[in-house]
Amino acid sequence: MWQVAGGHGQIDRESAISEMLQYHHDGFTTWDMADIYGPAEEFLGEFRKRLGKETELSKSQALTKFVPNPGPMTRSIVEHYIDVSIKRMNVKSIDVLQFHWWDYNDPNYIEALHHLSKLQDEGKIKHLGLTNFDTERIEIIVGQGFKLVSTQVQYSILDQRPEVKMVPFCQKNNIKLLTYGTLLGGFLSEKYIGRPEPVRSDLDTLSLQKYKNMIDAWGGWNLFQELLVILDDIAKKHNTMVANVATKFILDKPAVVGVIIGVRLGISEHRDDNANVFGLNLDDEDIAKIKSVVSKANDLFDKIGDCGSEYR
Repeated sequence: MWQVAGGHGQIDRESAISEMLQYHHDGFTTWDMADIYGPAEEFLGEFRKRLGKETELSKSQALTKFVPNPGPMTRSIVEHYIDVSIKRMNVKSIDVLQFHWWDYNDPNYIEALHHLSKLQDEGKIKHLGLTNFDTERIEIIVGQGFKLVSTQVQYSILDQRPEVKMVPFCQKNNIKLLTYGTLLGGFLSEKYIGRPEPVRSDLDTLSLQKYKNMIDAWGGWNLFQELLVILDDIAKKHNTMVANVATKFILDKPAVVGVIIGVRLGISEHRDDNANVFGLNLDDEDIAKIKSVVSKANDLFDKIGDCGSEYR
């Protein structure tokens, strides 16, 4: 639900909540948001009010993030922000609280985790996770005894940095990956096949601006076009779409339990298209074709660093 925070078109509250109900009834029942994603948590709260029946509410899951500014992390500060999220979301307990920290030089993230763990013990949080931490810091956190169920990272056909250090560590410690950026904000679609390289004025959402930078770092527009042609061939072979191939490629990776697809609520929707991913099985030939293009690209781990390094 980052898309409701601005920079992705004008989101109308009523249209957005109505569409959330439609997503739920079509089987898309887990929402990912953050306390800094504008009205996302409030939208979730209103959605839950309208969902009404306990049988339907029990099917819905909501993942939010705690993204504080670095600095002292007292019990009262941490609990205040968690209570605000609980009230906005209209829940008794947060299903998964994903913690983010901007500055590793400030060790107060450990203090924040101590308080979050206590709030978990008290029932305000069901599960603790992280978002955009690197492997080194996750090792420190796990080494101090914190129990994590997941970490959210950028992971796509272009950005396979998690495989260097993150995936082996997570497999060893039973931590699951929730991935975003898997469709590069929409770049991984038929729409961009054969298109000239977009200029700044063409990039009309924050997602497109963000992931065009990733394409540039990975290997540039010409190589990206080569990848799109290969993905389109694979999609036609399976009677599906480029986005489904890109999603399934990551969904099949070790430790990955979910791919997070951004939704521009009330503006565009791809529910039927996204549902097709569950019937898609990529074979060895498909994987080999994708790897043949990826092998020509830059090593983003060398260029950027481990997961989350682009935010620091």
